[in-house]
Amino acid sequence: MFSGIVEEAATVVAIERDKGNIHLTLHCSFTDELNIDQSISHNGVCLTVVKKTADAYTVTAIRETLERSNLGLLQVGDRVNLERSMLMNGRLDGHIVQGHVDQTAVCREVKEADGSWYYTFAYAFDRAMAQQGYMTVEKGSVCVNGVSLTVCRSRTDSFEVAIIPYTHDHTNFGQIEKGTVVNLEFDIIGKYISKLITFEHSTLDIEQ
Repeated sequence: MFSGIVEEAATVVAIERDKGNIHLTLHCSFTDELNIDQSISHNGVCLTVVKKTADAYTVTAIRETLERSNLGLLQVGDRVNLERSMLMNGRLDGHIVQGHVDQTAVCREVKEADGSWYYTFAYAFDRAMAQQGYMTVEKGSVCVNGVSLTVCRSRTDSFEVAIIPYTHDHTNFGQIEKGTVVNLEFDIIGKYISKLITFEHSTLDIEQ
């Protein structure tokens, strides 16, 4: 479980392809604090540490993960947003993030706004999935590349978020431009509420 508050934007130093999987090796400042089998969010994707050296560690992304996320597009030198799993004795500064990416989106526009930035992201809309909570709502939460953000200008198949300078400089948002593919995880609470509503309607239909 994560909060969507990125600790660091790590650098990809090696990529190894193994059949349908890829092994990503990253350099980050807290490598010495990591353990084998530890879960870390990478651009919002929960992956397990399988190997580490003095200053780098390796995780494996399987085909299912690559099909749903942007990890397969990474190249050596790219920056990846990292967050270690949430401590249960701390404050939840973002929102509840599972690290289970739902789908990707494409950046359609980046607008500078006198010291901050507005990013517009578009994604493939599916009505059936939207009815299960795979959507955004105005002022709701969404996770983009592992970053917990508040939605503004929510539309059927797109939304906008505002980025402050700290987030721009300390995550890979500084590298996102028009055409960049990002990972999305929709709000888990919204998914549960949507599921309950659908279940209640289905039950009423059966009773009638």
